[in-house]
Order: sequence, then C-alpha cells, then structure tokens
Amino acid sequence: MTVEVHSLGCRLNISESETLRGLLRGAEDLVVVNSCAVTAEAVRQTRQAIRRARKERPEARLIVTGCAAEVERAMLAAMPEVDGLVPNTAKLDPRAWNVPVAPAPPERRAYTRGFVQVQNGCDHACTFCVIPQGRGPSRSRGVAEVLHDVAVHLDAGVNEIVLTGVDLTSWGGDLEGAPRLGALCEAILAKFPALPRLRLSSIDGAEVDEALFELLAGEARVMPHVHLSLQHGHDLILKRMKRRHSRADAVNLVAGLRARRPGIAIGADLIAGFPTEDEEAHAANLSIVEELQVVHGHVFPYSQRPGTPAARMPQVDAAAIKTRAAELRAKIAEVRANWLTSLVGRPLSVLAERGAKGHAENFAAVRLPLDAQPGTLIRVTPARVVEGILES
Repeated sequence: MTVEVHSLGCRLNISESETLRGLLRGAEDLVVVNSCAVTAEAVRQTRQAIRRARKERPEARLIVTGCAAEVERAMLAAMPEVDGLVPNTAKLDPRAWNVPVAPAPPERRAYTRGFVQVQNGCDHACTFCVIPQGRGPSRSRGVAEVLHDVAVHLDAGVNEIVLTGVDLTSWGGDLEGAPRLGALCEAILAKFPALPRLRLSSIDGAEVDEALFELLAGEARVMPHVHLSLQHGHDLILKRMKRRHSRADAVNLVAGLRARRPGIAIGADLIAGFPTEDEEAHAANLSIVEELQVVHGHVFPYSQRPGTPAARMPQVDAAAIKTRAAELRAKIAEVRANWLTSLVGRPLSVLAERGAKGHAENFAAVRLPLDAQPGTLIRVTPARVVEGILES
C-alpha cells in the first residue's frame, strides 16, 4: 500500500488532507494522521486514530500532523505507534515529508463539492481556544491563488465551492490594501459566472463587511446558509470568552439578513458549561437558539485546554456540562424539526452526494433517488420528513 491520510476535525483539515493525498501520492507505505486539538475529546480521538492506523498498517511509517501535533507534541511523540511529527504550519510544504512528492497541482479524488482554503491561523485570543497555538497567526492567500484553486475544482466538474479558513472572515487583513472577504467573494463570482453555488464555512459575525453582507442577503449564487462562530448567548460569558460580539450584535446581524433573505438558514457553534456559567447564563444559551432559529448547530461541551486563560477560571461541574450540552442539542433539534417541516412542499435545488442523498441551498439534508448522480444539481419537492431528512 502507499499513502493513506486520516483527517480529524474541521473542514479546513479535510481540505488540507485532500491536498496531502495528492502531494504524497508518490510515497511508499506512509500513513498520515491529520489531527485536531480543539477539545480534549478531539485529542482522545486523535490518539485512537493513531492506534487504529498502526494496528491496520503495522509496517507503515506513521506521521502525525495537524493541531494536536503542535498543542500536544510531547504526548504524541511519546506514543510508540508514532514514527514522527510534521509541524502543522509545514504540512503542505513538500520538504517537510522527506518522501517523493507529486508535482503541483495535486491530484484530487472524486468529490461533489470543492473546499478552497483562503486563510489559515488566527490573531484573536479567545480564552478557551488553543487553535492559535496549533495554527499560528492569521495568513491570507492572495486572490490569484484562490481563483486558481477554484478553477481547478471547476475543471473537475464540481458545482459548489466552499471557502474555508480558521478565521475565514479575517481574510485579507494581512494583504496589501487590507481587502475584506466580501471583495474575494465578488472576485470569485465575477471570474466564474458559471459557478452555481458558493458557500462559506464558519464566519465571525463581528467581521462581516458590507459587501459580504450584501452578497449573503441578495446574491442567488451565494448560498442562503450562514454558520456563525457564536459560542454563547449570554453577554457576560461572551466577555469572559473574549469574544468581540454581544448577543445583540448576533441578533441584529441575523435579523438584517432575514429581512432581506427570509429563507436564510442559520447555523452556530455553541459551548456548554463555559467556566462561571450559571443557570441564568445557560438559559440565555438556550434562548438564543430559539431567537436566532438555529437549525444547524454544533454544540461543544466545554473542555479545558492547556495554557488557556479559561482553564484557570472557576470550572463548571462535569455532570452539569454534560446535561447542559444535551439540553442545547435537544433545543436545536426541536427548532430544526420545525424548520424541516416548513420546507415540505417547497421546491429545492439539491447537490447530489454519494448514498442517494444531498444538501439543498440552505444545507437541509435531502434523500434522493438511488440513480442520482453525485455532483449534479437536482430539483426536488420534498413531501415529508423522515428521521431528520427531507424525502420526496
């Protein structure tokens, strides 16, 4: 066997893993674990993936990269299954691997949507987060580089481009003239008028510029789906997290988008059980799900991360964190169920994926006919909801 890449964590890691598969396709007997360190659970899953990979490929050279390779370097290096670590900031540099590398552009496997990394790293200092330790300061890719990657994906036949980054909406701050993300999106849409769908991964509402707002509110080719790096619904907790928005800021942003684009779907990252969170703060977390109508929710039970200010704050009991996370997930599931029911009978454009399923413009999951060709756009009118999935 040759190269094998196991990816954990965020969409950015998934995108980078695709690049690694192409970059390292000339290597012999190599296994790469592209790790995550966003929570203690992510680190546990990384260790589990390492052990599983070693068991499946006992003779292969096993290398670990990704955020955990930075944040938990000593621990991972001490694992007997690990042959070496590649720094996260160097993982896309062919010189870091000491193996035969493929010429650029890397070969990509068949896929239905194209993930394009436009930014890496983060300059913020949220008190719970180790990602700046794992990925370094914010670095933006130039417009020409981004347009090249989009062209590669479109040449491969994809119908949807997803822009990714650690702090996506900070794109451009380190480039000449400090352009904003809205300008990059405008450049992509202008360069590729045949591109049907442009989607954004998680964004920071505090960084949404005017041009980006206008595209999200009124451009048909920009998907009506915003996933906010919200983190909490209580102002004091947001302040202790060192977030740069208030609850009212998030509410006003969503209200402004909905006024212009009523069908827009809202997603959000939320943390349960952040240090000092009391019942009042937890209630605010639950209520913002309802107020914003969060239908795509990622709930993270708070996890102490090494070297972060939040780890030194008064901690919430582990059982309470687990209960609050479950309540948040239940509230999101309730809001999502009502939303899915409201979509029954409405025509949707769905990007077909493997397994006879796909996602609509608003990222609602839709069951498709068995003969649906992955990567194609299909018009359907759902007739019912079955186990959280729309069906015709």
